[in-house]
Amino acid sequence: MSIREITPKERGFLIVNSHPTGCATVVERMWEEIPPRQDGKAPVVLLLGASAGYGLAILMAGLRQQGIRGVGVAYEAPESERRTASAGWYRAAAAAGLAAENGNDFVFVNADAFSTEAKAEVLDLLATKYGQVDYLIYSLAAPRRTDPATGTVHHSVIKPLGQPYEAPSLEFTDGTARIGSVRLEAASADEREATVQVMGGADWQIWVEKLSQRGLLADDFTTAALSYVGSELTAQVYRQGTIGAAKEHLEQTATALNSTALANGAGRAFTVVAGAAVTQASTAIPSIALYTSFLRAVLGSDGFQSTVQQATALWDQLTGSAPLVMDDQGRIRLDSWEMDEKVQDAVRELWRDPESGLAAGSEGAQWFLAQVRELYGWGLDGVDYSQPVETTVPWPTA
Repeated sequence: MSIREITPKERGFLIVNSHPTGCATVVERMWEEIPPRQDGKAPVVLLLGASAGYGLAILMAGLRQQGIRGVGVAYEAPESERRTASAGWYRAAAAAGLAAENGNDFVFVNADAFSTEAKAEVLDLLATKYGQVDYLIYSLAAPRRTDPATGTVHHSVIKPLGQPYEAPSLEFTDGTARIGSVRLEAASADEREATVQVMGGADWQIWVEKLSQRGLLADDFTTAALSYVGSELTAQVYRQGTIGAAKEHLEQTATALNSTALANGAGRAFTVVAGAAVTQASTAIPSIALYTSFLRAVLGSDGFQSTVQQATALWDQLTGSAPLVMDDQGRIRLDSWEMDEKVQDAVRELWRDPESGLAAGSEGAQWFLAQVRELYGWGLDGVDYSQPVETTVPWPTA
């Protein structure tokens, strides 16, 4: 037990401690945003990346909307003498509590999903407790991955390809937004390849193949991996950069899976192009903060779709409750609200003169900072941050 007073330790978008009650409140509010489950099958789901971003949203929507059973994998840090547990640790604990209250038979595994050991543990758990898997959701974002075949440790980088990248950025000083600038040198060929090895589809393919080898693919098995396209304003550092190369590999992997491990009716694989969101992963990408804040300023609270809204729409499509919305590359698209040409024109206008754009769309920047703080459980209405809080929260076990 460790009851103590805590305050946020933050610098810009970097926050190194989390508030357990705040994180639980975030998860509870996500839950309330989701339509309750209708009667129907409770599918078995393996969700990789279950404690943050779109993975967490898909988990919450699946639990409440679809009554899913199964396993969620996340890699989170426990409490230490110097720091609280990670925000994802507290979010997973809160999600597990809601799942149990809702009658969902769902287990959380804290492990490196890239590792051979984690795959063996999770596959054994599935085989023993749940049987065949109906859905595999792949939503991993990580700084490094060890290749199980060679033992090589690959490190991902966020860099442009071909030429340096210079662009305006969003910065905060004592909570006040201002326009800064960012310059990144072009990635080397080795850095590009390493990023593809971490963030591409190599590990997704291994998971599907191992499920197949263990006889754990249900008759109507579906797997989906999360991707992003975004605006041409950020394309040089994202879609045309190292991360974009990894996303292209992810999308190529879907095609490969459909013609190999999932061929002849064994299942289907999709990539899912989600819309912009404030996540721990997205805040690390230069200029994305400014773009997203301008997007929110243009769309407002009614037009900017939350991760939960998009996750709910995804489950509707995957389960056949709604038709698949796909592009000519076979990707499921959840981002039409973002990529609408009128919306993009308005964002381009703000981007053309960032200083004036920030002045005109300051509410978007303040919203973005508030969203970042909420990722770690800070700044939520209804949470009394002046009171000591129990920071020792056990990891949810079966």
